[in-house]
Amino acid sequence: MSRSQSRASSSRTRRIPNYAMYGDNAPAGGSNMFNFEWIPERSPLYGWEIDPHEHQSLIQILYMTEGQGHALLDDVRWPLRAPALVVVPAGRVHGFGFNPQVNGVVVTAAQKPLEAMAQIVMPELLQVLRRPLAINLPEQGRYTAGLMPVYQGIEREWRLGASGQVAAGLSLITALLVQVARLQETQACAVWPVHSRKARQLEKFRNLIDENMRRRWGVAQYAAQLGISAGQLSRLTRESLGKSSMELINERVLVEAQRELIYTNASIKQIASGLGFEDECYFGRFFRKHAGVSPHAYRVQQLERLSRA
Repeated sequence: MSRSQSRASSSRTRRIPNYAMYGDNAPAGGSNMFNFEWIPERSPLYGWEIDPHEHQSLIQILYMTEGQGHALLDDVRWPLRAPALVVVPAGRVHGFGFNPQVNGVVVTAAQKPLEAMAQIVMPELLQVLRRPLAINLPEQGRYTAGLMPVYQGIEREWRLGASGQVAAGLSLITALLVQVARLQETQACAVWPVHSRKARQLEKFRNLIDENMRRRWGVAQYAAQLGISAGQLSRLTRESLGKSSMELINERVLVEAQRELIYTNASIKQIASGLGFEDECYFGRFFRKHAGVSPHAYRVQQLERLSRA
């Protein structure tokens, strides 16, 4: 397999669009649990070129069955040739380019409920959900043949629209993630990223946030762990992702707070303390600033939405 990679040509600071689906405005909170599409349904509308963007609350799992193209993941360009698999976690900047002969499927799903399911059934899947991935697969690989039947099951549930659709759909997507984890075990040498220094720094920064967000570290503390200055870290994130380092830290804290509000019975005071906030009031101000509603209102709204789903 070819590992040739090149950095994205543009290094200037930019604001990355945030979409629900590419070309559609992102709804506040992202209300859809999962979506299924064939690549030729959307890509031709944009000349087979999907510009860099992100989905703040949604993960995408793309399986290319025919043709060639490339994936752009956090400023690293990865050449693709079918069969190929790409995983884009929520909040990751990504883009695609395909030749017109490409075929394949894309599943988009709400990341937080998948993480909640993974913690119960297979905690190892959390790493699959949170780490970008690009693999060019062997055509006769042990697990390659198991991908399309799972995608077809997801498509049936998506188009059926029957009772229990969300439960069945998310269960099937969890099964798909298990297949992805198995592929990672057998194809570890082909996993993105490989060589890019910038990509390694960004990945280490994200991992440090996961490990230390409950300590409420500031940018300077993360920069020190990376061996760079706070200014260098801010330039790195702005040039690559169009966001400040503090924005990335706060986004991760907010995602964890939202997950715990929806999928645990912990009190708001307990959640605030567990995330390193001095008191419940400080946490409430932080949450309202970034989510637009109070923690209590968010919990009520999301639980009502889930009960309807």
